[in-house]
Amino acid sequence: MTNLTPEQRIQRSHVQLMRSPKFAQLSGIMMLGDSKVVDDMPTAATDGWNKMYGRAFLSTLNEPQLNFVVAHENFHVLFKHLTTWKKLSEENHQLANMACDYVINLMIRDLDPNGELTEIPPCGALLDEQYRGWDAGQVFEHLKKNPPPKGKGKSMDDHQWGGAKQMTDKERAEMEKQIDQAIRQGSIVAGKMNGKTARDIGALPEPKVNWREQLRDFVTSVTSGRDASTWRKPNRRWLAQGMYMPSPYAESIGPVVVGVDTSASISQADIAAFLAEIKSITDTMPPERLHLLYWDTKIAREETYVAGDYAALETSTRPAGGGGTDPRCVQDYVHRMNTQPDFVLMLSDGYIGNWPNFNLPTMWAMTTNETAPNAVNIKLN
Repeated sequence: MTNLTPEQRIQRSHVQLMRSPKFAQLSGIMMLGDSKVVDDMPTAATDGWNKMYGRAFLSTLNEPQLNFVVAHENFHVLFKHLTTWKKLSEENHQLANMACDYVINLMIRDLDPNGELTEIPPCGALLDEQYRGWDAGQVFEHLKKNPPPKGKGKSMDDHQWGGAKQMTDKERAEMEKQIDQAIRQGSIVAGKMNGKTARDIGALPEPKVNWREQLRDFVTSVTSGRDASTWRKPNRRWLAQGMYMPSPYAESIGPVVVGVDTSASISQADIAAFLAEIKSITDTMPPERLHLLYWDTKIAREETYVAGDYAALETSTRPAGGGGTDPRCVQDYVHRMNTQPDFVLMLSDGYIGNWPNFNLPTMWAMTTNETAPNAVNIKLN
């Protein structure tokens, strides 16, 4: 180790992380931008693309500690923290830094709980179990209401938000496109090694929305002015008595489009929560056909389910995405459909730049207090 230059130590760390099933998902990301050693850097930093490491700082780190720092900087890039959350940095630079670090450091510890490959460096790292499953936006809002004591809450590294702020929309889109490609490459490598990928879901939490009540009200309003019943689905109450009768619309839903936001600001916990709500819908009021779309700036994956498929949805679905945020791709999809759905349900964190207009009944369920125009809005508490 003592014979290696700082640059060689960085390269060695890259190789070790790439060879580990725990961190192989970073393989493509570590190839992006420059990873360089500089003289004027107190610790380490990233501008969302390049990774910089202070020469003097490196001399204080053993091998596992260096692996922790390298993984930390590359996770910032993978999650597009400096472009996704740049507005938070404009509001409060320190809290934005802290929020991003809390998310990443918990993830690194969870990936390597026994410290086989990584170790927290001597300068320390922000860790707090209360933020488990949160994204940086949620942590930021909590920190605003519960600011750290003076002199505490310092990030391990520097986040160079200025570069992200100066980027044009075209430059940002191109950068995020390349990051998305690197994420896919890393996921392929991790998959071959039976390792973790950036979109591991885990067990679904309990749903938080009373969808039976919400959908009854919504479908009733959607079908207002139509016939009071439909033969499209038999009434289950009468079927129990051997009689085939139509169902009221409040118990019968035709084709439905559900769009799940999988952009970079969406955490694994968010996706798990979204899927829990979808599962609750299909359990309580199953639609005739469900078009499940995972989207960021495009439709990253399309899945279709019909009666009999819903029981396996939790294990069969494969969320995809991780890029920017533009739900108008779902709007385009809906407008190209041969059969118009009864309504569209969108699940998101609400960090939307351009709201779509589906020109048909639409419901948005969001984890923030944002409200979509021309739609019924539900808060996912």
